[in-house]
Amino acid sequence: MDDKDREIIDILAEDSRTPFTKIAKKIRVSESTVRKRIKALEDEGVIKKYSIIIDPAKIGYNTVAIVGLDVEPTKFLSVASKLTEFKEVKYVATSTGDHMIMFEVWTRDGKELTKVISEKIGKIEGIHRICPSIILEKLKS
Repeated sequence: MDDKDREIIDILAEDSRTPFTKIAKKIRVSESTVRKRIKALEDEGVIKKYSIIIDPAKIGYNTVAIVGLDVEPTKFLSVASKLTEFKEVKYVATSTGDHMIMFEVWTRDGKELTKVISEKIGKIEGIHRICPSIILEKLKS
């Protein structure tokens, strides 16, 4: 990986729909060079997928929370895996620090968040503590 690859990654991170011709012009190489470099970055697993960023409120999810979980060490991976099955959960990460598992959950309102936490997440075997924090405003994605 060199500086040109990093420039390509920066451009795609800003807008993954940027045409190869525009990337080529910005970094002063040919379009075919950009195409080959992106293919190589994909093949090497540097670029794993292309995605979109959604404003949850604009599609009806007015309550977004980051939740930390403390779990039994023997249930750590099974709890993390189980969380990935819920449609309300948008990402799951294992972590160090205050909590063993962190995840983001989108719900229509606080009442629905309470229901998801108590009726779905709270029933997973091995959880000791659930620590939700509601996101007031996301400043950077």
